[in-house]
Amino acid sequence: MIHQRNTVRASLNDDVFASNDLSVTMPKYRMHEHEHEPHHVRQVVVDELMLDGNSRQNLATFCQTWAEPEVREIMALTLDKNMVDKDEYPQTAALEERCVHMLADLWNSPDAANTLGTSTTGSSEAAMLGGMALLWNWRRRRRAAGASSDRPNLICGPVQICWHKFARYWDVELREIPMESDRLLMTPAEVIKRVDENTIGVVPTLGVTFTCQYEPVEAVAQALDQHLADTGIDVPMHVDGASGGFTAPFCDPELVWDFRLPRVKSINTSGHKFGLAPLGVGWVIWRDSDDLPEELIFNVNYLGGNMPTFALNFSRPGGQIVAQYYNLLRLGREGYRKIHQAGYENAQYLAAEIAKLGPFEMIYDGRGGIPGLAWKLTDGVEPGFTLFDVADRLRMSGWQVPAYTLPPNLEDLAIQRILVRHDFSRDLADLLLDDYRRALAHLAKHRPTVPLSEEEAGSFHH
Repeated sequence: MIHQRNTVRASLNDDVFASNDLSVTMPKYRMHEHEHEPHHVRQVVVDELMLDGNSRQNLATFCQTWAEPEVREIMALTLDKNMVDKDEYPQTAALEERCVHMLADLWNSPDAANTLGTSTTGSSEAAMLGGMALLWNWRRRRRAAGASSDRPNLICGPVQICWHKFARYWDVELREIPMESDRLLMTPAEVIKRVDENTIGVVPTLGVTFTCQYEPVEAVAQALDQHLADTGIDVPMHVDGASGGFTAPFCDPELVWDFRLPRVKSINTSGHKFGLAPLGVGWVIWRDSDDLPEELIFNVNYLGGNMPTFALNFSRPGGQIVAQYYNLLRLGREGYRKIHQAGYENAQYLAAEIAKLGPFEMIYDGRGGIPGLAWKLTDGVEPGFTLFDVADRLRMSGWQVPAYTLPPNLEDLAIQRILVRHDFSRDLADLLLDDYRRALAHLAKHRPTVPLSEEEAGSFHH
């Protein structure tokens, strides 16, 4: 027995890379028959993760890649909390409810203390819940009028993939306003062209995925008001504030896009984008309880109490919600304003500097949308490379600066885009600019025989 103990002790004290576990290749597509030492397996997993990119150099993502130490502690403390189990974790549920009311107040709800809303796993789920409410309410109105309810449609501008999913999953015709060379966003006139009695709602985006710009929510609402007066057709709005819902209230408070407009019935946002929470949490808030159909709310009694739930997911982690509550308390309006204003200033600085570097024309310079910038090659100039070539060179320094083509009707136009997040400082911006200059110098000296296409670059796709 003593000999066996000494053997076990010796194996535990082995250098991890000299251990028996790491002397062989661990199976990757089937489970091993035997268990392994935890610190050995941890090393194997950590080594694999080393091959991922550096998330802070990923300028394609809207999602947060940095968190205060206190947020990390909160996430560790709440690892076991299931958000759906409100009977077991009533205080976590209370924090969720407080977040809902804080956001309702932030978005100028007429009755923020009694607003209905819920957390979700992200803004995509939140958007789908908002869309479902529009669809159910439209059906109810049509049936009450004795009219057909079998051909619903939804009007939007150039949207993120979640709205395409919603339309396909719930059999709704998506009337997506295509981009044109002189118009990259939804406009009131383009909306009214597409409205009819089967329109369940209009969805403007506060921070379009492709160009970062805000769509004109107030102008669209006014056009729909006039359309109601002219035709009697009353069309509600849902605002996709996945990004702008956490920037406009702090940095552009005079912009009218939220519940100050009676036609806006619901709003979704991403807590893990400019809400500064860890992945993944989203929010959807309704203007009034009547805007959320009762038949979409389920009551369950098998978790220890009778609890209402309205979400596509059931069990989901509570930690991100608690971290969101921490951020709302920790930062307040002043803190969010300072953080996002710094982002806008860095975006505008980058836009001015990149415009000087080559044949680039800014589409969005960090003004009138979310903290970011987007640009294209100047029309009529043939630099001998594509933006996909530039993106490919930047990846060699670890930067992911996405190049991609726009949706219909501008599929032939490629642009590059940068999202400026909380952790992207002026010093990092200067380091990026240095690498951008080196990339352009390399491409000027070694012009690609055949410039890269989007498919060949393979670096980023919507």
